[in-house]
Amino acid sequence: MNVVLNILVGVQMLAALAMIGLILVQHGKGADMGAAFGSGSAGSLFGASGSANFLSRTTAVLAAVFFVCTLLLAYFSHARPTGGGSLLERAAVGAPAPAAPNSANQIPSTSAPAPGASGSASAPAAPASGAAQIPSK
Repeated sequence: MNVVLNILVGVQMLAALAMIGLILVQHGKGADMGAAFGSGSAGSLFGASGSANFLSRTTAVLAAVFFVCTLLLAYFSHARPTGGGSLLERAAVGAPAPAAPNSANQIPSTSAPAPGASGSASAPAAPASGAAQIPSK
């Protein structure tokens, strides 16, 4: 299934790039008016009348290929079983539970060592980060 998705994405990208190129090559409706008054050249790569048919039909075919690939990618992305729920709920379920805080490290003792005495002072615990901050229902 993964190979099919990769092929679809590749075909969609190629169709999109080809459409961009073909649309940029085509001239607009106002270009004929300018050529009539001598400001532009009436000739083109495919001839005066054949370019509109060839380029517009090719663009239409590439647009159809692009839309079909988009619909197939949307169908395949929703056909996969994801387990239900939102992304945050799935992340909260898969995240490890935060460790219970050690109350002895967070409550200061009444017999604190003098400042400058060589003792091991415990640092307060850092707040939870990431998925542990998401409230549960």
